[in-house]
Amino acid sequence: MLTQTKSLRSWLPSYLLVALIWGFSFYLMMVGLEVFTPVGVAFTRIAFGAATLIVLSLITKTPLPPKWAWKYLFIVSFLWVSIPWMLFAFAETRVSSALAGIFNGATPLMTLVAILLVFPEERPTRQRIFGLLLGFIGILVVVGIWDTGAAENGAGIDFLGVGAMILAISCYGFAFPYARRYLTGPTVREPLAPISLATGMLLFGLLVTGPIVAFTGITNAAMTAGPLLAMVALGVLGSGFAYALNFKVVLAADATTASTVTYITPLVAVIVGAILLNEHITWNQPVGGLLVIIGAATAQGLLRRRTPSL
Repeated sequence: MLTQTKSLRSWLPSYLLVALIWGFSFYLMMVGLEVFTPVGVAFTRIAFGAATLIVLSLITKTPLPPKWAWKYLFIVSFLWVSIPWMLFAFAETRVSSALAGIFNGATPLMTLVAILLVFPEERPTRQRIFGLLLGFIGILVVVGIWDTGAAENGAGIDFLGVGAMILAISCYGFAFPYARRYLTGPTVREPLAPISLATGMLLFGLLVTGPIVAFTGITNAAMTAGPLLAMVALGVLGSGFAYALNFKVVLAADATTASTVTYITPLVAVIVGAILLNEHITWNQPVGGLLVIIGAATAQGLLRRRTPSL
């Protein structure tokens, strides 16, 4: 029992801190959008995150990704960083930060869909199918699919905002198995360390978002301290230190445990949005979010019926 307690203490604080940081990220994006454009939010958080990870790489003596990995990193960065971060920032100009956080919690579902499509050896078991169906029912409940009225004054569905979030988590879904196949999996000739992978993704993210922000502009209002500090926090903490902390959880516990942090971030996003942004939370959002989490956990095999021992 004492050993288990010590083991838990070795990773639980980092685990909870990652959940808190990533849960707060949707609030920070909303604050940043007071001044920055959606592309400006993505570019700025990438820039601060890249700078933070370069410093962490120097401290930990982690090398930058080798040249053979660059072409794969560019695709992973496109799917994992550039496109989804711009889409989530755009979505938050139309929907609440709480709703964005709940949608982000559906990422494991999209990852499983992508795995079943990309890896033919992965069989769609009954448990996975049930979990996916339950999770997608949860998404329909979250958006309030029965309310087809105009999205005015918080009523109705903002199809453009919801569509942007669905496309964003779809990008995440395909990025994970792609990265595993070409950059981190057991069949890769030289698997990349997580900090090296994250640093490479953010550097390529600058290459994608930089030209776009140069054309569209980085801000749409006069710069103030609040939005700027929000972007610094989002980049340094959410796109920088959180990766290192998540890696610590992977080493101290395991990758499956580390991945379950995505089940807590929606709860943090909802609470923060309600308290700090005074967002109106309808009954269907937490109920649907819970269905999404249960569905994703079931599809991942984290919720299994125990067979009684004889």
